[in-house]
Amino acid sequence: MTVGDVAREAYREGLPALSASAVGGLLAGVALSGMRAEFEAVAGLLVLVPALLATRGNVYGSLGARIATALHQGLVEPRLRGTDERLRAAVLAALLLGVVASVFSALVAWGALVALGEPRATVLELAVISFLAALLSGAVLAVVVVVVVFGGFRRGFNPDTLVGPIVTTAGDVFGVVFLWLAVQVVLGVL
Repeated sequence: MTVGDVAREAYREGLPALSASAVGGLLAGVALSGMRAEFEAVAGLLVLVPALLATRGNVYGSLGARIATALHQGLVEPRLRGTDERLRAAVLAALLLGVVASVFSALVAWGALVALGEPRATVLELAVISFLAALLSGAVLAVVVVVVVFGGFRRGFNPDTLVGPIVTTAGDVFGVVFLWLAVQVVLGVL
């Protein structure tokens, strides 16, 4: 394979994913800008947003890389059967890690706000919002990761090229949407 072939392949695989990432990032930003009322209603929520979104991208990007590696090594077949224990274990581990990291982020954010004397919601509100947003976005992102990795692999794309931009952007979009939904639930219940 020549350098030109490698460059053409990189652009063929990467450019659509990066374009989708740019558009998705703008959508997430627009959704986030529409959450002013939620940020005012739940003091300290804005402090959590970067940690929650980073967690989605990191955890589910890692899940995608793990699945892509398993595909390349022949440990996983690119089809959903529901019987693949490796795939099921990887998805459940990512979901659990995402939820735990999000709740931990809420506790750290609340503690930092207390230490700085800043206004803040209760620790329970921040923790429940983080938990719900992580659980809901995690369930959707697990499906997105598997579809992107398996679909890309079956079409001859290197799933490693697709996972980064698509999954992190999907994490931002779904993270913001489910953060908004979690705030609505918590404000309506707590």
